[in-house]
Amino acid sequence: MSRCTIKSLSRSSGSRGDGRTRPQAGQLFDELSGLAFAAPEQLLADLGASASGLSTQAALERLRTCGPNTLQMGQRPTALMELLRLLVSPLSLLLMALAVVSWLTGEMRGAVVIFAMVLLSTLLGFVQERRSSRAAEKLKALVSTRVLLQRDGGAREVDLAEVVPGDIVHLAVGDLVPADLRLLDSKDLFVNESSLSGESLPADKHHAPPDPSASGAFELNNLCFMGSHVVSGTAQGLVLRTGAATFFGHVADETTRQRKRSAFDLGLERFTTLMIRFMAVMVPAVFVINGLVRGDWFEAALFAVAVAVGLTPEMLPMLATINLAKGALAMARRKVIVKRLTAVQNMGAMDVLCTDKTGTLTQDCVILERHVDVSGAPDLRVLEFAYLNSHYQSGMRNLLDEAVLRHVEVHERLHDMDSYRRIDEIPFDFERRRMSVVVEKNDRSHILICKGAVEEVFACCSVAQVGDDLIPLDESHRQRLDRVVADLNAEGFRVIAVAVREEPSMPHEYAVADEVGLTLLGYVAFLDPPKESAGPAIAALRDAGVAVKILTGDNERVTRKICHDVGLPVERIVLGHETDALDEAALAALAEATSVFAKMTPEQKSRVIRALQSRGRVVGYMGDGINDGPGLRAADVSFSVESAVDIARESADIILLEKSLMVLQQGVTEGRRVFGNLMKYIRMSASSNFGNMFSMLGASALLPFLPMAPVQIMLNNLLYDVSQTAVPTDTVDEAYLRQPRAWDIGGIARTMFFIGPASSLFDYATFALMWFVLGATTPADAALFQTGWFVESLLSQTLIVHVLRTSRVPFLESAPSPALLATTLGVCAIGVLLPYTPAGATFDLVPLPTEYWLALAAMLPAYMLLTQWVKSRLLGAVS
Repeated sequence: MSRCTIKSLSRSSGSRGDGRTRPQAGQLFDELSGLAFAAPEQLLADLGASASGLSTQAALERLRTCGPNTLQMGQRPTALMELLRLLVSPLSLLLMALAVVSWLTGEMRGAVVIFAMVLLSTLLGFVQERRSSRAAEKLKALVSTRVLLQRDGGAREVDLAEVVPGDIVHLAVGDLVPADLRLLDSKDLFVNESSLSGESLPADKHHAPPDPSASGAFELNNLCFMGSHVVSGTAQGLVLRTGAATFFGHVADETTRQRKRSAFDLGLERFTTLMIRFMAVMVPAVFVINGLVRGDWFEAALFAVAVAVGLTPEMLPMLATINLAKGALAMARRKVIVKRLTAVQNMGAMDVLCTDKTGTLTQDCVILERHVDVSGAPDLRVLEFAYLNSHYQSGMRNLLDEAVLRHVEVHERLHDMDSYRRIDEIPFDFERRRMSVVVEKNDRSHILICKGAVEEVFACCSVAQVGDDLIPLDESHRQRLDRVVADLNAEGFRVIAVAVREEPSMPHEYAVADEVGLTLLGYVAFLDPPKESAGPAIAALRDAGVAVKILTGDNERVTRKICHDVGLPVERIVLGHETDALDEAALAALAEATSVFAKMTPEQKSRVIRALQSRGRVVGYMGDGINDGPGLRAADVSFSVESAVDIARESADIILLEKSLMVLQQGVTEGRRVFGNLMKYIRMSASSNFGNMFSMLGASALLPFLPMAPVQIMLNNLLYDVSQTAVPTDTVDEAYLRQPRAWDIGGIARTMFFIGPASSLFDYATFALMWFVLGATTPADAALFQTGWFVESLLSQTLIVHVLRTSRVPFLESAPSPALLATTLGVCAIGVLLPYTPAGATFDLVPLPTEYWLALAAMLPAYMLLTQWVKSRLLGAVS
């Protein structure tokens, strides 16, 4: 068999009783569990290795066969390929095709403008995508180091890339775990797996078989995973898997995988598809009708192309980019840095935020929260003796010791009153799970202070102290004492017991045998406390229509406590291994109904996110560790923080300069404001263009000449688009900002169908004015007719912006931004003056009589009133 892999030793099969396949995360745990419970001799035999290590020759052969111990991220696409991928989007292809046709038909200025807009939008997207693809290089940089292992019967250092399955690796303090290892020997080993598991406290590792009830990869305490590092102790381990086959490799593969298309991109594509469908009906109809009525098929073709250009919102890519960039700048002022512009809209559309609790709901800092006696009452003596133990120990201090030592006021109080001198120390080891320090007080007595796991310290004690009384640790009292510890654990505390024994000073070498007959003083309880801002931020997100769901690698007791403290309701906590037993439909239903998931692996987190997306949710994910990579990639919009590991920062769409949900809530509001303004342009341009084309269809069948020249259609469309360039500066109704906002193609279509015909009604009124009142009935009068409709069409669709930009009464209840008011009035002024200028003559525009302007002065207010009625009665809120 190949020495690159090891045969399946899973305790349970990867298939389910109902014939369905277990999810990938479940299969991975089954495989790891089998490796954890197998006998070391069996693993060595399966890998063709021995306890003395591999020979150099055998290692070289395996390196050639198995490949280097690096993460192969696949071939990175070239810059040209990425650029071409962005250029072949439906909207870009449509606009480029129309630009080519415009060029061929002589409308070179329009063609140049369209090409420039497509190029600008594509280049901006290209730059953003190239930046996020650097994640692979960051991952490789994480695993560049030297490893001490057994080769040729002796210890030697090799490059991490040269480690192969079957190697025997030596681990010491500060070492990076170079591969997935099964421990063969260990002493006081603690490993920091926070970047993989999300658990802030180091995990204690040992070479004994794990608890049979283990339900997650990080509960298999005789396995160490690539990407973690040693905090204390030493060990020897057998390399089981290297490179992409490691647990870290699975996470990296998910992290650097091709990002799925965002909700913004999909919405833009659906809108483009909607416009193409209308064009597919309208353009051929206009072409055929004009060809049959006038018999000039070439002119009919030019007119049909102009109609197609008129139906296309060619300013959309540029306005979308301007809108998103403006939103990104506004969010930067709120300490939110946008790496990927389309993420701004996704942030506004987000209705579910999944996040780890560490550092988001909590302060990401372990503190000593309580110091109590065995009855649960606060007791300062417990803190004092815990401080002496941590202060005078000579070994490496862990996070709990550091939390104790932050109480500097205890040091000052103790040493002001008495003098202490370290006499001896009984170091921590895994079997005892406790450590003792012996200090001499005032040169008169020795005090042995023991601190460690509750059960192990209990075993050393004969009595417990409550106030001034000593009570025996018999069964009658033990249950009551156990209840205090259980209550602290239920509240999510990490509980450490403190016990002492005082005796006269005398020369003595202390050993484990001296840890007897101690007096149990009480407990110190530690917690990563919630942030003060977490509760208000969750409430604010809830009010904004965003459900917060916790996906954490921590245990359920700690998670429940933190969620309770920040006001996040918890009816049920689902554990990671429970999700493995569910198919996709069942998981989606569970994810929808559940707010908190605990003891989750990276793959389980990303699977929950995909399950929520399958229910139509727009999901955000916030994470800062390697273990968050798959979730960051799976989410519609991903958030990380400035202090996150490189891979998380590179994978995220948005970087928060503060790891706070309140900052996130502010960003959500800004995202909705940006999207609201973008939707204004889309609704207004789509409905006005549709109304114009509907008018053209009827006019083409009724008139003996074209209702508007092709070049006039393009000029009309260009001037209208110029008036819309200030839309990104517009204000957005507060009611619109209260709920998540996603693409509503049906709503856009309804606006087109209702507002478009309303505008067309006044177009036909203009036709009647030009035909019956002003007498423009022959081809010789075509210029007058076309000018009349050009001006009315431009002014009506430009001014109607002020009606459609808000769900409220325009001007009275909702005022436009000064910039939007200026651009719309400016374009209207150009439209009024253009027929009287030499520039207008180049577009075949002619002066209009006074009767026309009087009639137009009556029609425009009537059109705005009708549109306001249609908007409020038939469409409801549009902003």
